[in-house]
Amino acid sequence: MLVMRPAQMADLGEVQRLAADSPIGVTSLPDDAGRLADKIAASETSFAAEVSFNGEESYFFVLEDSATGKLVGCSAIVASAGYSEPFYSFRNETFVHASRELKIHNKIHVLSQCHDLTGNSLLTSFYVLPELVGTAWSELNSRGRLLFVAAHPERFADSVVTEIVGYSDENGDSPFWDAIGRNFFDLNYAAAERLCGLKSRTFLAELMPHYPIYVPLLPDAAQEAMGQVHPRAQITFDILMREGFETDHYIDIFDGGPTLHARVSGIRSIAHSRVVPVKLQEQPVKGGRPYLVSNGQLQDYRAILLELDWVPGKPVHLSLEAAEALGVGEGASVRLVAV
Repeated sequence: MLVMRPAQMADLGEVQRLAADSPIGVTSLPDDAGRLADKIAASETSFAAEVSFNGEESYFFVLEDSATGKLVGCSAIVASAGYSEPFYSFRNETFVHASRELKIHNKIHVLSQCHDLTGNSLLTSFYVLPELVGTAWSELNSRGRLLFVAAHPERFADSVVTEIVGYSDENGDSPFWDAIGRNFFDLNYAAAERLCGLKSRTFLAELMPHYPIYVPLLPDAAQEAMGQVHPRAQITFDILMREGFETDHYIDIFDGGPTLHARVSGIRSIAHSRVVPVKLQEQPVKGGRPYLVSNGQLQDYRAILLELDWVPGKPVHLSLEAAEALGVGEGASVRLVAV
């Protein structure tokens, strides 16, 4: 059984194995033991803290195969994007250029650097093994953290954002970066993203152009890359679009990938999830439909994928194995949402 739980320092070696295979552009999952150790330590501190509003906390989850102890995925959520520094994006805007004398009226697409999304909660660090891409386990790895938000709303903002890795070719070159960022740094896209993973994205973002960028002046390849999703990030994009995230207003300042945004109240896994009491039974349910099920706890948070024959308004019947994986007993409550 695959179980989603908070990461622990003992997971460091396994987490680095996952990070080493994550695509270029996932700067929140650097292949660096020191940075990953810091990430896990910050997460452990956040889970242990008493929190009444979203601040600098970050919560890092892993997806563990309980039979082998191996990790097959990870994901995270930051309580406040840009808590200690601005969270930069390019905002899609339209400028109007008009001349009454010449009877010309043009609408022109521009990109304006902004930090509008600073303070929103931020989904980061998503990765699953390639063989799990497109399966319900990917849903658990992504949406399990949304069930955590539903259980602990005081720890998060009213809106959630995430940056989706944008297009780069098989050589790791990004046409969007080459058209804009590379003019300000003597670095290719892969090197810039590695540097951001080891340091911070902000110091590079602050050296990017702060004046509007007229999109028609960019090369065709850069324009075509805007809003495109890297093939290895498509699963993340698809899951979150089904969750009700929107993609039209912002793009990443480095690779032009879409930045998704949603109000917490409109996210499907949060709005449609239900808290129900547990009844135990000896054997797993046969048939039914797949559900994500979480225990709603904090440091002992657990989420799993189960087939359930659940009737709304009634208790949910869990096998002893499922109850043990969730750390719940008879009469406890769990939160569930259909896959």
